[in-house]
Amino acid sequence: MTSSTQPPVAGAQSGTSRRTVTLGWRLRLALGVGGWCLRLLGWSWRLRVEGHEWLRHRPSGHDRVVFTLWHGQMLPILWAHEPRTGVVVSEHRDGELISRLLEQFRMFAVRGSSSKGGARALLETVRVLRETGADMAFTPDGPRGPRHHVAPGALLAAHRAGVAIVPITAWADRAWRLRSWDQFEIPKPFARVVVRYGSPEPVRAADARQAAMLTDALSVRMNEELQRTADWGRTGRRAP
Repeated sequence: MTSSTQPPVAGAQSGTSRRTVTLGWRLRLALGVGGWCLRLLGWSWRLRVEGHEWLRHRPSGHDRVVFTLWHGQMLPILWAHEPRTGVVVSEHRDGELISRLLEQFRMFAVRGSSSKGGARALLETVRVLRETGADMAFTPDGPRGPRHHVAPGALLAAHRAGVAIVPITAWADRAWRLRSWDQFEIPKPFARVVVRYGSPEPVRAADARQAAMLTDALSVRMNEELQRTADWGRTGRRAP
């Protein structure tokens, strides 16, 4: 993992919808230890990143995008991702824990979800994309599933901000999978890990209602990208 060279995004880390939550010392200690454990695990992976060349060469503050990733693949993607990016997370207490963890990996939280604070989070997401020079990321099947089915939030944000959507998918040759709704993946130490960026595609819709109706199409695209990433990881051949 490399350190970000981009400056902090002014005002974006808290967002308009974030509440201040005080964490006890035990939770703060657990976050610190957990962050270092994730770093040790990530440093052991044999990581290859595919399809991100255009991200490295775009001018600072230009061509912002909305990244979409499946909830269960957050860990390897969080490790591999470099551009400073906001992530929509829950307003509940577990969301505060995730927010603090994101800050250790060059990211920041915009608080809200489909069940609570969603409208505020959408407005803040659009503001970040238009005004701060940062990208945004959604787990469109989160926070409760169903797994690998898209909710409309990412589509609405990208349409309203006038930016493209870029799916990110991951594959590991050896991983633990939790018995959770998202089958959360934790690549094992020294695993071969592939993280692959799809091509940017705009949301082709006349209005927000039409954009929200594209959820099935985005689900299909993300699952096709996931299959390409897995095929490339197994064969070593560059995905088309």
